[in-house]
Amino acid sequence: MFLQNLLVLGLATLSTAWMPIDKMMSQENSTISARWLPSSSKIRGVNLGSLFIIEPWMANDAWTSMGCSGQQSEFDCMKALGQTAGNAAFQSHWNSWITQDDIRQIAALGLNTIRIPVGYWMREDIVYRDSEWFPEGGLTYLQRVCNWAADLGLYIIIDFHGAPGAQVAKNSFTGQYADTPGFYVDYQYERGYKFLEWMAEKIHTDNNFRNVGMLEVMNEPVHTWDSATMAASLIANFYPTAWNRIRAVENRLNIGAYDRLHVQMMNEKWGSGNPKQNLPDEWFAAYDDHRYIKWSGVNPTRADYLKASCSDDRSGNYPVIVGEWSLSVADSVEWADEFTLTRSDAAAWYKKWWAAQVIAYEKQAGWIFWTWKANWIAGRNEWRWSYQAAAAAGAIPTNPDDAYSLGACDGV
Repeated sequence: MFLQNLLVLGLATLSTAWMPIDKMMSQENSTISARWLPSSSKIRGVNLGSLFIIEPWMANDAWTSMGCSGQQSEFDCMKALGQTAGNAAFQSHWNSWITQDDIRQIAALGLNTIRIPVGYWMREDIVYRDSEWFPEGGLTYLQRVCNWAADLGLYIIIDFHGAPGAQVAKNSFTGQYADTPGFYVDYQYERGYKFLEWMAEKIHTDNNFRNVGMLEVMNEPVHTWDSATMAASLIANFYPTAWNRIRAVENRLNIGAYDRLHVQMMNEKWGSGNPKQNLPDEWFAAYDDHRYIKWSGVNPTRADYLKASCSDDRSGNYPVIVGEWSLSVADSVEWADEFTLTRSDAAAWYKKWWAAQVIAYEKQAGWIFWTWKANWIAGRNEWRWSYQAAAAAGAIPTNPDDAYSLGACDGV
C-alpha cells in the first residue's frame, strides 16, 4: 500500500514509476501489466522513420516512386497529386515501407522497442480540408504495425512528430515545409491536444495498441535560442495542458495508476527549457534526448568521436531515453578517408563507435536508433542512418549486449 499512498499524495517517485517490469511485479499490490514497460531494464530500439511522415532525404527512392519527386514534404506532395491519387500513393508506401518481416528482423536483432513518428493528420477530423493536404487512411496501417510488434513482445512509443502549423520551420519531419513555426498559438495547441486525447483513447481501448506504453507529446520543438517566446509557451502552456488532457482521458476510462501511459517530453538538454517546470505531477513522466554527434561541434576525427561518446553524459530530467541517434558523421568529412564506408576497417570502427554510444545511453533509460530503414542516400548505401543496413554490413552486432565486450572505450 505504500506506493499507492504516495500516489494519492502526489509524491510517487520516478524511480518506482520507471522500474523494470521484473522488479515492479514484486511490489506489494502492484497491478502492473507487461504492456506498459519493456521486459528488460533498458530501452533498446529503433525508430520507424519515414513510415507515416516521409522525410525525402532518407527515402528518396520511395518518394520518387510515389510521384513526389521535387516536393519538400507530405503536404506539398499531396497538394500536387490531389487527394485521391495522393491517398493511393501513400497507402502503397505504408503497405511496403515497414512490413511484418521488418518487425521480425527488429526483434531478432535483440531489440525490445520501436518508436513510431506520426503527424496530427492521422486524426482526420482535425485537418482543415480547405487549406491542408495530407494523406488519409493511416490509422489502419498504424494499428497493423502495432499489432505485429505486440505479437513479438516489442514495447511501443508513439511519437507526436508533426504538429499543426509545424513546430519548426522548413523541415520535412513536421509533414509540412513551413516558412515559420506556426504551432505555438492557442488554436493550434487545441488541435494538438485533440490529437493526443484521441491517441490516448485509442491506445487504451484498441487491442492493436496493447503494447504502447508511452506517448510523446512533441518531437523536437523550437530551441530557446531560436525563439525564447515560443519555447516559453511550450513549457508554460502546451506541456502541462497536454499532460492534463491525456490524464483526463485516462480518468474518464477509469485507467488505474499503474496502467497509465508514460507521457514523454523533450529533455532539458534539448534546449527548449525544463519540461517538468509546470507539470502537475511526474507520475509516469519520461523525457526524450536526441544526440547526433555529427552536429554537436565535436572535432570530426575517429579519435575525437570515440572520446566524446565514451565520456558522454546525457543525464538531466529523469528518466531519459536517447530517442534519436545515429552513426552519421559531420557532412564535411562523411566521405573523407577516415570515415568513408569503403575502407577495409570501416565496419569494425563504426561498430566500436556504436558500442561507445550504446554504453553512454544505457547509463540512462536506454536508446532508440534513427532509423530502422533508409533508401540509398545521395546515391550511396548510406548505412550510417539505417540500423537494418548497418547490421547487414557488420557495423552493428546481432546482440546489443556485445556493446560491452568490444572494448570501445579501452584506453580512450
